[in-house]
Amino acid sequence: MTFRRYLVLAAITLTSAYGDTLLARGMKSLGPVSLHHPLELIHAIFNPWVAAGIVLLCGFFASYLTALSWADLTWVLPASSLGYVIMTINARFWLHEQVSPLRWLGVVFITAGVGFVTRGPSYTDHSAGTPEPVEEPVLEEVLR
Repeated sequence: MTFRRYLVLAAITLTSAYGDTLLARGMKSLGPVSLHHPLELIHAIFNPWVAAGIVLLCGFFASYLTALSWADLTWVLPASSLGYVIMTINARFWLHEQVSPLRWLGVVFITAGVGFVTRGPSYTDHSAGTPEPVEEPVLEEVLR
């Protein structure tokens, strides 16, 4: 794997973790909102923390699309799940949330799982054994 691909995975991981953390920070400062009051949701978008989180999550989406163009979903998603580890650390030490020992154990399992998944190939080669594409009939031939 090339250095650029590692950078894309790092971008996915970091923008996801920090985007979610910023969204949580912003929404905690606003208090509860409801889907029954859409103006509250629109107001939330203009909170600086929420807006920054949205920008980072847009960066996540662009990086994620890039990674999916050269690797399988079953490789990209677990490889980028280190963002959950970073997000948990952010939640504990920046947002001062309580993280139980069971949740920390889950973080350890996520980290171990990432190690297992990234050992395999990142892309399934479909070129071997793929049948030739069948030509579809033209609409005029079907209507005759």
